[in-house]
Amino acid sequence: MKERNLYIAAYDVRSPARLRKVLRAVKGHAIGGQKSAYECFLSDEERRDLLCELRGIIKREQDTFLLVRLDPRSRVRTLGIGTAPEDPPFFYHG
Repeated sequence: MKERNLYIAAYDVRSPARLRKVLRAVKGHAIGGQKSAYECFLSDEERRDLLCELRGIIKREQDTFLLVRLDPRSRVRTLGIGTAPEDPPFFYHG
């Protein structure tokens, strides 16, 4: 089984066409999220693939994309009606 780490992917994309492409790319890896921030469990290879795909979409002078790895030793705190992220026993990636 691949080792995966929990990341938060967040973005601000100005063009509606690019926004749809970024949303599709990120949601293909996401386990949950809201609006422009998503929780993603990614292996090193999946992280590289996602970033490579987004390099072809994001315009650096206009858009912002942030991928932050959360420290697995840190305690996850959830506010509101959300549930704490959980690494499921399997992933469908496709």
